[in-house]
Amino acid sequence: MSSIHTGIEWTDKTWNPTTGCTKVSPGCTHCYAETLTKRFPNHFKNGFDLTLHEERLKEPTKWRTPSRVFVNSMSDLFHEDVPLDFIKKVIEVIQATPWHIYQILTKRHERLLELSHHLEFPENMWLGVSVESQNYVHRVDFLRKVPASVRFLSCEPLLDSLNLDLTDIHWVIVGGESGQKYRPMKIEWVEDIRDQCQAAKVAFFFKQIGGRTSKAGGRLLDGKIWDEMPDVWEAHKKNWGNSPLKVANKKEKLALTA
Repeated sequence: MSSIHTGIEWTDKTWNPTTGCTKVSPGCTHCYAETLTKRFPNHFKNGFDLTLHEERLKEPTKWRTPSRVFVNSMSDLFHEDVPLDFIKKVIEVIQATPWHIYQILTKRHERLLELSHHLEFPENMWLGVSVESQNYVHRVDFLRKVPASVRFLSCEPLLDSLNLDLTDIHWVIVGGESGQKYRPMKIEWVEDIRDQCQAAKVAFFFKQIGGRTSKAGGRLLDGKIWDEMPDVWEAHKKNWGNSPLKVANKKEKLALTA
């Protein structure tokens, strides 16, 4: 099962060169990706065991319209069982498709920093860490040391109030948990993070309040939908445009100057 379609509000497409993962913190407890593998077992022959998909590596090269691509919505690229060579192959595809923006989110902050010394991160590769509670704010310190053009935080599911140091962070996503066993989120936690972002001039994106269904509670915060993106996204769209033909022409020019 490799579908580019997604209901995730802050991205356009998903790309899963790996699937499966293991749980490392409370944010993983009700993992939606694991739930999907159980709901559609015919599409996931290895269940939620980590699986590499070499056959999917070239998928983004076929997408002509510039898009935000969430890498591994069903996994974690920096999982300890993903070989360095495979991660390099993923990054090679990212480098070869500069008309897309790739959003990579991990809970493996230590491995991210460790491997950053062996990898080159292109400008169209955004890197983020999950921060579900104050106990995991230290992940941000590791992210800050990674040479990424955009660093972002995903505070979803938000399980507690957060006091964040947003130095050198460009974007924060906040969302409540959904599903039958969802853990309720207090709206004042969201408002406080929003205020911290505004004070630090960091883009703030409120994904959902959460509840029994993915759309339960809605997205309004103080009567407004907060869907801010890092400034570089607007610049990227302006540079590449929305025309597949324009992208094809840019690819041709890149090939000629390579």
